[in-house]
Amino acid sequence: MSVLDRLGQRFLFAFDPEAAHGLSIAALKCGLPIAGRPVRDDRLKVSVCGIDFPNPLGMAAGYDKNAEVADALLGLGFGFAEVGTITPRPQAGNPKPRIFRLTSDEAVINRLGFNNEGHQAAEERLAARKGRAGIVGVNIGANKDSTDRVSDYERGVVRFAPYASYLTVNISSPNTPGLRNMQAREQLGELLSRVMAARTAAAAQPPVFLKIAPDLVEAELEDIAAEVTEKAIDGLIVSNTTIARPGLRSADLAGETGGLSGKPLFERSTIVLAKMRKLLGPDRAIIGVGGVDSIETALEKIRAGADLVQLYTGMIYAGPALPGRILGGMVRFADMQRLKSLRELRDTSLGQWASKPL
Repeated sequence: MSVLDRLGQRFLFAFDPEAAHGLSIAALKCGLPIAGRPVRDDRLKVSVCGIDFPNPLGMAAGYDKNAEVADALLGLGFGFAEVGTITPRPQAGNPKPRIFRLTSDEAVINRLGFNNEGHQAAEERLAARKGRAGIVGVNIGANKDSTDRVSDYERGVVRFAPYASYLTVNISSPNTPGLRNMQAREQLGELLSRVMAARTAAAAQPPVFLKIAPDLVEAELEDIAAEVTEKAIDGLIVSNTTIARPGLRSADLAGETGGLSGKPLFERSTIVLAKMRKLLGPDRAIIGVGGVDSIETALEKIRAGADLVQLYTGMIYAGPALPGRILGGMVRFADMQRLKSLRELRDTSLGQWASKPL
């Protein structure tokens, strides 16, 4: 981290995590921080689901919940940004405090519960940027008190299809009671059938990704792969936060309920990623997320089977210059290895990761 990044982190860490998040959103709206020169190199380009990404590194959903700063995030160097999770009606989410920094683990536990301003507010912002360059995905969810959660996803597809570079169906947050049950095969089959029918009827047909949890067993992964293949879902995002607490140093906070993200999630999420690549084969798109905080972790996600990589918690601890550092490191790595494209790395560690037990 630069001296400026360290000062910025010290300032933000003086605040409650949720207040610090709000301050970071406000700073991006004001044009801060000022990013360095964008890292552009043809070897970083990747084509996925008919979309030409300038580089494989994206901002994961959960940061820009209300589609307020997508263009500012792209300005930090990200090849794409994913906004949301957005639910049909605004909801406040779970009671505060609901975000906890596990600083010694470089991790975060959150139990936010899809707090967001709802479809209408996000649609207005996305409509205002329509026609601008930049790849922006929209992550859709269901309201906590919905009587028909599948219908909530259908509504999200229809509403955001005209504005989204791609859509993400998020059924893997641990912070909405019962939501992860939708990953079970019967419920998942109905959800994906109705989502794909809604996309067919929508004003545009962006690719659809399914975001899954890391806390799944082999049989569940097999069921998900079968449904994704049968329903012709364009790709997967692996993975959301975990309810496990693997070897945390922050004993005082390890007992907080919610989803754990950051460095401790890397191993489990990467194993699940590789197992899903094995199950889905080489052609289905996969975005790898979980514990990405460096050049090495980003490259390892690609080696394990990811086409694209996302981060969020890593930037809390490494600062807003992290995207540029990772991309610059990727270019240097391509130089050293004489790669024509980073795509050459994909699956080179697949067997190693897929053979590890869950």
